Amino acid sequence: MRVLWAPWRLAYIEKAPAAPACIFCDKPARDEAARRNEFVLQVSDQVSIMMNLYPYANGHVMVAPRTHTADFARLPADTAAALQAALQQVVAALEAEFSPHGFNIGMNLGRTAGAGFAEHLHWHVVPRWEGDTNFMPLLAETRVIPQHLEETYRRLLPYFEES
Repeated sequence: MRVLWAPWRLAYIEKAPAAPACIFCDKPARDEAARRNEFVLQVSDQVSIMMNLYPYANGHVMVAPRTHTADFARLPADTAAALQAALQQVVAALEAEFSPHGFNIGMNLGRTAGAGFAEHLHWHVVPRWEGDTNFMPLLAETRVIPQHLEETYRRLLPYFEES
């Protein structure tokens, strides 16, 4: 049996609090300086957009409703519309700044489906390039990220700041 090491996961495991807080509720509620330190790109009444601190690829962004819910079937129509608009905004920003060849966009409903924060709906937007690691990060927890998260955040933030 081959073993693939993913030492970056240890940072995630060690940082996880004993009773994990909901990042999709806590981070958007912080002041602007704290949100910037946590790589939150945008907060509105209905939606928050933030970088994934443990990205599968450069520019991995998460979009979540502000309401704490895991119930996708009962998501209010206006919230669903706001989430769709936010996903389109994220894709447009990533296309403009990084020119990816494609995207993986989706969510995992429930812990069994792979949700790290199963109690709060959220979508992942993962830019993809020809010749990247394909599904290695998703299946084998192995990743290659060519750019520091702070640099990616700095480049994306202007697309989400109010003009």
